[in-house]
Amino acid sequence: MSETVLIPGGRDVRATLDVAGSDGENAGDDAGSDGEPVDGIASEAVVVACPPHPQHGGHRGDGRLVAVSDALGRRGVDCLRFDYGAWDEGHGELADAHRAVEWAADRYERVALFGFSFGGTMALLAAAGGADVRAVSALAPAHRLAEDLDVVAAFPDVPVPVQVVYGTRDDVAAAHLVAERAREFEQAVVELEADHFFVGQEEKAATAVVDFLVPWLQSPASR
Repeated sequence: MSETVLIPGGRDVRATLDVAGSDGENAGDDAGSDGEPVDGIASEAVVVACPPHPQHGGHRGDGRLVAVSDALGRRGVDCLRFDYGAWDEGHGELADAHRAVEWAADRYERVALFGFSFGGTMALLAAAGGADVRAVSALAPAHRLAEDLDVVAAFPDVPVPVQVVYGTRDDVAAAHLVAERAREFEQAVVELEADHFFVGQEEKAATAVVDFLVPWLQSPASR
């Protein structure tokens, strides 16, 4: 089941919470009005998903975000896909990511971050800025948005496991620079023979992301 969520704060930030069913599939019609499966079993883990650049048409319904959410649902993990508030040169959008994580952390035991393109940059910067998450995965992240929004420079401040997934034919974002930085810190890097948008390879990219994030979202007893 999916439900609309309003993220508290001074900006108009709206989100979709995709709730996983108890059988590992998306809950769909088997979920109650409160977003929980009718048998009372609910996920204790959620991934907050940051969309691509809002001025280039990025939104929470982006196909890459949906593919990751669907894959998470099959693994019993919820996903919060949100839209940024009014454009604010990346600074307000970063604040939106922090607020979304705070909303999730108030309701779930374990939270991770994911983002695509501009959203991947937001996810990494939020983690570097102290967002309460277990891990972060960035799909084709831009390496720098402004002098004070520089992922390469901020990388040493990320205290959690990181994964960078990028396409070797990406001619939109210099994601390879973020990948190089991740390798310097012995973090996970996945290369795919793909363009920036992972055309025809959304499922493969989503699988890579989810395979990385889910183990960090498991309770100690289930690892």
